[in-house]
Order: sequence, then C-alpha cells, then structure tokens
Amino acid sequence: MKPYVVYTPDYDIHFGGLEKLHPFDTRKYSRAYEEARKRLGAALAQATLIPPGQVSDDDLRLVHTREYLESLKSVQVLVQALEFPPLALFPYGMIEQHLLRPMRLATMGTLMAARAALHHRLLLNLSGGYHHASASKGEGFTIFSDIALAIIKLRREGLLAEHDGVLIIDLDAHQGNGYARIFRDDATITIFDMYNGSIYPMDGYARKRINYDLPLPPGCADQQYLLTLKAELPRALEAAQAKLAFYVAGTDIYERDMLGGLRVTEEAIFDRDSYVLNRLAEADIPFVMLPAGGYSADSYRFIARTLCYLFERWGG
Repeated sequence: MKPYVVYTPDYDIHFGGLEKLHPFDTRKYSRAYEEARKRLGAALAQATLIPPGQVSDDDLRLVHTREYLESLKSVQVLVQALEFPPLALFPYGMIEQHLLRPMRLATMGTLMAARAALHHRLLLNLSGGYHHASASKGEGFTIFSDIALAIIKLRREGLLAEHDGVLIIDLDAHQGNGYARIFRDDATITIFDMYNGSIYPMDGYARKRINYDLPLPPGCADQQYLLTLKAELPRALEAAQAKLAFYVAGTDIYERDMLGGLRVTEEAIFDRDSYVLNRLAEADIPFVMLPAGGYSADSYRFIARTLCYLFERWGG
C-alpha cells in the first residue's frame, strides 16, 4: 500500500489574469503541489503520475449526453455553467484551450487515479471532484462529471464488476447533486454527503438519492462538524461494502471561505481529512481523494498539508 498523486502543472487555469476575478483559485493545484514538494522532496516526484492527455470525447459520452457535449461549443452555455460573465467577451477557441483543456485533463486524472487506486490503494488527484455536473447540464463551476465517468469507465474495462459497491464521501460545503442525479437508479453507489444545507444547490431531487444525507446548519463549527462526521461515517463504511471510494475533500468548509458558509478551522479540516483517510485505510477500501471546491487564498495549503500527511503516514 503506497500513496501516489496524479498531477500536471497544466491543471492550472491561466486566462491572462482574468481568472483572478473568479472566486475559485485556479492555480491552487500547482501551489499545493509545490508546497508539498518543499516538505516531501524527491519522494513526491517519484510518486507523481502524469495524465497522458485529455479525456476523450468517447469517454465523455459514457456519462454525458451528445446534446450537452455539443452545447459546450456555445460560449453562453459555458458562461452559465461557470457563472463567469466576462467569458462572453472571448472567442471559443481561447476558452477551449485555457479553460476546458485543464478540466478535461483533470477528468482524465480522476480516471487515471481510480485505475491506479485499485492496485496501489491510496491516490490523490490534485484536481477534479466536479460534483455538480450531471449528464445533460454543467453548473456550479463544473462542466464534466469526473467521478461518474471514472466509475462507468472502470466497469466497462472490467476493473469493477457491475455489482461492485462504490462509496462517494462528499465533504465539500456544497451538496453533490450532479453524480446523485446520474446514479439515481444505481443502488451499487453509496453516497455520503455532509454539506451546508442553506446554500447552493439545494437540489431536492438529488437529495432523494443520497444514502447518508447530512445537511448542516449555516455557521456550523468544528465541534458539531467533527462529531457529526465521526458519528455517521462508520455506518456508511460498513454498509457500503465498497470496492472503491471517492473522497470529495472540498476545503470550502473553511471559516474564511467566501462561499461555504461554515465555520470550520484549519486544524479541523486536517482532522477531517486524516480521519477519513485513516478510516478508509482501516477498512481496506482503495480510494481517490479529490480537492473539489475551495474559495479562499489558503485552500492550497490545506490540500498540501493533507497530501504530506498521506505520504508521511503511508509512504514507507
């Protein structure tokens, strides 16, 4: 059992400085990697897997409708999904290169991480966790459903059997509605979702599919947050009988995050992450950790700290 990280500097989104106007830190991926490299050195480089390229159109069609994928050639559709009106001022070719390409790379990274997790057990993709995109719609800063694609693709490849259980642990501050809609009729997928119940997306239809639905009150702080997690997650781990898990580790639960609406400190975020990773390892469930949302200047540090813990705890 050895940890690996999937990463490329091309995960970062560069748009001539325009990306700085968006609440999402589009360079947190390289910042997190470089921060961890200061501490881990050559050990990190030796355990870094680089995505071989962007996810293919054929693979995207495993989870998304043809009509939706065709609609992504419309700048206005992208503006709505990414909630960023200034994009309308730019030609599609520029948006495709500087924005869609990093997202397609990250989606391939999640697929690559899922494949590797079945052999090496402990994987972290330094981008991805796009939990709002459904089969026919992008929203909430997400275009592609990387988790759903990885599950479906692994089943097509025979790496997961159709009846094998998969557990999604979503601890982003926002409800993970996209994959819940995609897997609405798939009982082999167990969804554990703990989120701020008073903010976007408040998707009632998707909530019906969540097995462990744990909406939190706005302003929820460390003690209540961790008590809830540690009381409820063991039940999900035992019941899921999972052959693979995805941990959506959004750092937007942070008390200074501009969108999450919770009051969780840096130490409690680390406590959360280390708790989840240890429980998954103890249950012998291969996992892929994904960074998902995080809308503070400190987000990259939290990711780097957990990445270092992963390597120092299980790196040999």
